[in-house]
Amino acid sequence: MQDLSKYQHPRFARMYERMSVQADGSTAELRGRLLAGLSGRVVEVGAGNGLNFPHYPAAVTEVVAVEPDHLLRAAAERATATAPVRVVVVPGHADSLPYEEDAFDAVVMSLVLCSVPDQQVTLMEARRVLRPGGELRFFEHVRSPSPVRGSLQDLITPLWRRLAGGCHPNRETATAIGAGGLVIEEHERFIHQPMGGSPRLTHILGRARNVA
Repeated sequence: MQDLSKYQHPRFARMYERMSVQADGSTAELRGRLLAGLSGRVVEVGAGNGLNFPHYPAAVTEVVAVEPDHLLRAAAERATATAPVRVVVVPGHADSLPYEEDAFDAVVMSLVLCSVPDQQVTLMEARRVLRPGGELRFFEHVRSPSPVRGSLQDLITPLWRRLAGGCHPNRETATAIGAGGLVIEEHERFIHQPMGGSPRLTHILGRARNVA
């Protein structure tokens, strides 16, 4: 059994659960686009409180939802009741998925690559469990291409990381995905404000393929 003690952020988890539900009015459409066209067996890494679950298409035979935080995982388990496909919620973390190589047709990462300790370790693990030709779907907030905004993100990251469960708002995630051996086939970059009063952050949404 994995030791998940260092992944527990109860204050942030309670805040995230509340705010993510409030923000879902503007984010739900993006979640639907993230998951459109998926099929087969999927692992969602860092499933949070399960807000992606309603958007999985019928061609998905099973979603294995991995979440390290106890509070968020309990919320995700409750969310399975209304999911349109089979969802199994399991404890675990992104850097050591408890599955064999080539076990999944797709890996989904949604607002999680900002907070993992090491993006390359996480992406290598995602590639390990992804079958050849399988897809990584990603939706993340990233460093702004604006020099001024990007520098501001760099400046606030140390404090932001401590307050927001390890989140780094200044990561170059698309570059990391390519460096991890996955080929990005399409992605878009846009400004998204989840809810009134929240920061307007640069996000990316797209898909990459395991070509090896």
